[in-house]
Amino acid sequence: MRLRTLVLGALSALIIAGGLWFTSLDKETRGLLTALPTDRDVLSWEQAQREAAFRAMDRMPVLAKASSVTASPTPMPLPAGQPLEIPGIDEYMRTQNTAGLVIVQDGRVRFERYGLGFDAAGRWTSFSVAKSFSSTLVGAAVRDGRIRSLDDPITAYLPGLKGSAYEGVSVRQVLNMTSGVRWNEDYGDPNSDVARFGAEPSVNGADPVVAYMARLPREAEPGTKWVYKTGETNLVGSLVRAVTGQTLSAYLSEKVWQPLGMEGDAYWMVDAGGGEIAGCCLSATLRDYGRFAQFFMRGARLPNGQSLVPDDWVAQATTTTREAVAGLQGRGGYGLQWWTTNGRAYRASGIFGQGMWIDPDLQLVVVTQSAWPGATDARSAQVRQALIDAITAHYRKP
Repeated sequence: MRLRTLVLGALSALIIAGGLWFTSLDKETRGLLTALPTDRDVLSWEQAQREAAFRAMDRMPVLAKASSVTASPTPMPLPAGQPLEIPGIDEYMRTQNTAGLVIVQDGRVRFERYGLGFDAAGRWTSFSVAKSFSSTLVGAAVRDGRIRSLDDPITAYLPGLKGSAYEGVSVRQVLNMTSGVRWNEDYGDPNSDVARFGAEPSVNGADPVVAYMARLPREAEPGTKWVYKTGETNLVGSLVRAVTGQTLSAYLSEKVWQPLGMEGDAYWMVDAGGGEIAGCCLSATLRDYGRFAQFFMRGARLPNGQSLVPDDWVAQATTTTREAVAGLQGRGGYGLQWWTTNGRAYRASGIFGQGMWIDPDLQLVVVTQSAWPGATDARSAQVRQALIDAITAHYRKP
């Protein structure tokens, strides 16, 4: 499995160098290489391309460059606990196209399994799981005094939005996606905002995220309607860069990756302006996603007890707005870039089956890395939730 990861990295490097001789390669290696997509449209990739590319997006020349987040020299231990036996798990991994599944309960690894030729040393893309990392950096900026209040107007920090539909919109309303600005997140529509905004160029060094979002019209008064908008998470990234004077990767490294003791380097893809794509595309190891989920579940406190965010941040971040409940028709809610449930559990979720499930009552974390057949595959989502429900029921037993 490790060989496959090394092969993909090496072959990608050779592509960048400008050529490759196929005939001397074995059949499996040629298959891995030819499976890598040659276009940027992630939503249109075929299954074999997804399985090959999701572990290598930070190294694929067809995609944007990536900014690195360096591993800690002293990784935080994830000790093994009493193993959890899961009947039918091999069938689950196969049918769900699962690359990685780790269950951490009470600070101990109860289950860890890899598939699709992936392994513990490899990185897998997060897609929208990255949103929860980005919002946590906003919390860090608030604690650092870089952002005075979430109720400040977003235009106070991003003047490029002045005169746009974001006039009168607060930082909080961008974070919880109740800005009232119109946005189309349809992954199946090639003309949707989510499909088009990644191609926005940087003109004279300007932030392409701000440029695109500033052109959008208003459809509702701020704070009155919830609509899921990846573009607004990218604005969150622009906000963090503006107030800290640092890249998201540097701020994440300073605030989380190094002090928390992450064992693997992470990579965050950047846009045409060189800024990290805050709503997507952080690539990290399965265990490091588990470490982050544990860290957040424990109040976003570092191992030494220091809080990274304001004391009430986790509660704010995991409390839904009424507008999100209405928009989701009671099927959970949405806080500050975290999905909420109808109980105390909450989650981060990315297309094609990426996820972090956190249940603070059970001190339980379930992280999944997958290559589902569709961006939002309802059947796969139901099967995964059934597994999580079974795990939860197990730990609820007296």
